[in-house]
Amino acid sequence: MKLMIASDIHGSSYYCKLMLEAFEREKADRLLLLGDILYHGPRNDLPREYAPKEVLAMLNGMKDRILCVRGNCDTEVDQMVLEFPIMADYAVVMIGNHIIYATHGHNYNETNLPPLQNGNILLNGHTHVPKYIVHENYIYMNPGSISIPKENSCNSYMMIDGNRFVWKNLENGTEYLEYKE
Repeated sequence: MKLMIASDIHGSSYYCKLMLEAFEREKADRLLLLGDILYHGPRNDLPREYAPKEVLAMLNGMKDRILCVRGNCDTEVDQMVLEFPIMADYAVVMIGNHIIYATHGHNYNETNLPPLQNGNILLNGHTHVPKYIVHENYIYMNPGSISIPKENSCNSYMMIDGNRFVWKNLENGTEYLEYKE
């Protein structure tokens, strides 16, 4: 299975459209969203072309291809308008040889680990900073943010295909980070 991972859309119709174009270009089987879909939150500036109703229409149009976990900006009201489940705090996904514990990052993260086993991957957004860190017992990964990147990172997403994990620039599709066993 080829999986695209994105996080922190924060209601930007501009970046949501670019993300869905990248999804089609990548020919991914599923899109895993790591939360913070419609609302920008009180700590963030409004993202480019902030239009949550447009975002929900775009995502509802492909609801059968989306897996999602809840972010700290996602609420029951958001679930009322989105036609795919968004309220789970985490999802466990098996890809290739990996068990991935996908979560937004505001509850489970590097300082508050979920029940990981040796070699598992903790995948979360929330910080808006793309990276991976190989720890002694697990691997931490973050795709960065689709709409509000931080710490001088680019608008980005991740692709997983088998045992290859690639971070890509949303605006031009170039690879800039890779993890492969």
